[in-house]
Amino acid sequence: MRLLVTVGVALAAVALVFGGLTLYALEGREVVVVRTRAADGAARETRTWVADEDGSLWIEAAFPERPFFQQLLAVPNIEVVRGGMVRRYRAAPVPNPEGHARIRSLLAQKYGWADAWIGLLQDTSRSVAVRLEPIEAPQTASDATG
Repeated sequence: MRLLVTVGVALAAVALVFGGLTLYALEGREVVVVRTRAADGAARETRTWVADEDGSLWIEAAFPERPFFQQLLAVPNIEVVRGGMVRRYRAAPVPNPEGHARIRSLLAQKYGWADAWIGLLQDTSRSVAVRLEPIEAPQTASDATG
């Protein structure tokens, strides 16, 4: 019985460390909120990593069936909340394999070990890069919502 308790405690500790490390990898560096809209106007907020390159933002859909990705295909004008500011962008998916290679490189450079850790947990082999081009000046998050 004592061995069972010890094994249970050890497994719980491993699960806690694994979960904490994963949460820190996902949320420990910059995360933005991408606001997309369905064709019927229904809003969706998606938390995601972001990279900057040549005046554009880049985000990744881990696989093309992701709901936020399908929404931005249908309605490419989106909003990004970053650092308390809301800015409108036009989303432009970049075809694979070039887009995939670019976003994987950008995220690996920016997020380092966290990108490698999440890569062990999430298959990104079908990921799609999305370049976001700004279409207007930023607003504060409170300006945009109220």
